[in-house]
Amino acid sequence: MNTPAPAIPRSLFAFSIFYGGMVCIAGVLGNKQVSLGPISTLGTLVGIGPLAVESGIFAFLLLVVVSSAVAELHGRVIANRLVQIGFAPLIASILLSIVVLSAPAAPAMDPARRDAFALMMGATPRIWFGGIVAYGISQTLNVTIFSWLKRAEGGGLLWLRAGIASVLSQIVDTLLFVSIAFWGVFPIGSLLAGQMLAKVTLSAILVPPLIYLAVGIGRRLDR
Repeated sequence: MNTPAPAIPRSLFAFSIFYGGMVCIAGVLGNKQVSLGPISTLGTLVGIGPLAVESGIFAFLLLVVVSSAVAELHGRVIANRLVQIGFAPLIASILLSIVVLSAPAAPAMDPARRDAFALMMGATPRIWFGGIVAYGISQTLNVTIFSWLKRAEGGGLLWLRAGIASVLSQIVDTLLFVSIAFWGVFPIGSLLAGQMLAKVTLSAILVPPLIYLAVGIGRRLDR
């Protein structure tokens, strides 16, 4: 007699698909740096200089929001499992990028498009390795801090728990990625300070309202 497969909550199913997509697209978006007026000005005021933020941060903040929402709705164990499974699309996308970059371009392909694709998708092994390490540790840290604060606060202050967990995990993510990818290549002090300031500011502004939206959508899906 076949044992029926366990039912998967709708919110977990939907969040898992979304999470996998954000894991893959974050690295692609990171090829563009954007200047966000007030944040750029903030860097100048503290003496770092105008701040530019790599666009992958927006996908990464959504990863933080989704993992926190899963921890809120389904517990720390399930959220950590989501983070662990996220390694599969992340590593697969890197390997697939290497394969595609190694394959010869079609003769009819526009040279400008060919060179732009190689420039955008190409990366050094240190950058790829740094991204994998930073993802795993920072996302696990986010879930851990969020869940610990939930127990400490008795389940209240969702916006504050999500904001604190996001800020701390973003600091660790930046430290790990920049150090692994660029240590010894060029001085990284100003890059670390600027990226931390920008990411912490974005985390504080965006994560609190987004976590309420994500948890609300999850509870609605599970009704």
